[in-house]
Amino acid sequence: MSGYAPTPMRRLLPLTVLLVGLASAAPAAAQEPEPRIAPGVKAGGLDVGDLTVGEAAVKLQSTYGPPLYNPVSVHVAGRRFRLTPKHSGLSFDTVRTAKRAYRAGRTNPAADVALAIAWKPAKVRAFARMVARRVHVAPRNATIRITLRRIVRRGGRIGRALDVKALRARIARTLSTPLATHALRPGRTSVKPRVTANRLASIYRTIITVDRAHFRLRLFKRLRISKRYGVAVGRPAYPTPTGLFSITNKQVNPAWTAPNSPWAGELAGTTTPGGAASNPLRARWMGITNGVGIHGTSQEWSIGSRASHGCIRMRVADVIDLYRRVPVGTPVLIR
Repeated sequence: MSGYAPTPMRRLLPLTVLLVGLASAAPAAAQEPEPRIAPGVKAGGLDVGDLTVGEAAVKLQSTYGPPLYNPVSVHVAGRRFRLTPKHSGLSFDTVRTAKRAYRAGRTNPAADVALAIAWKPAKVRAFARMVARRVHVAPRNATIRITLRRIVRRGGRIGRALDVKALRARIARTLSTPLATHALRPGRTSVKPRVTANRLASIYRTIITVDRAHFRLRLFKRLRISKRYGVAVGRPAYPTPTGLFSITNKQVNPAWTAPNSPWAGELAGTTTPGGAASNPLRARWMGITNGVGIHGTSQEWSIGSRASHGCIRMRVADVIDLYRRVPVGTPVLIR
């Protein structure tokens, strides 16, 4: 028996062969390059060709992000209104835009895709309405001021209005176009009043004024004095009411119902037929207010005095002449 131990060669050989085989059978794994957008493809006019999706997203953000997120300023009538990205709900998805460019470039190397920009239409609509409301100037109709001796015309005013729909459209275009100016200066349109000074004469064709102090009734036609009549008015104890009234009714040879008043005496509550000799309402009646009206009288000597129980007396010929000139609804100013 030898004094040397045997060498374990049979154990080492199989392991060496296995390692060499594995090294030769497994080549180094090669990492595939990230796909790139086709050359010439654009996004919102910006060239993103030959870039990866990530690189394109960075370029889109750096180019369009700063101007896009500027507030939109609306200047109207010397006032400024600001719509911030927060208020509009604005968002810009650069990765989505880049992916859109990548997909489009696979079939169309000359594609120019839209930017993935979004906002909340309801908020833009509310902003536009607010601006329009703040700068709105309502038109003012022409009117008249009635005095005892003349009719004074008061001219109307042109209004101003902002087109809400047009403003919304301009804001939408601005939000979707980052490099567009964010300072908008929309104009207002003119709004004409329904009643102009030129129409007043046709609207107020007839007006009556009663001057109690001078016992004068004036008839105006188309805002110009047409005729003057002498009248009698109420006694101090039964004054003719003052104010602006209108002709409420008209009658030919009206019946007269005596009021339940002490001055009516035994006639209180009774009715006298029209045309009767005892009827104090002669020929014509034009009612004004609360039983007070314009009528003819047989006591023509009272014209020019305070003689009635509130009514406006006229000579019979005069009241017949006035009656045909005055329609129901005619304004009556009594002072």
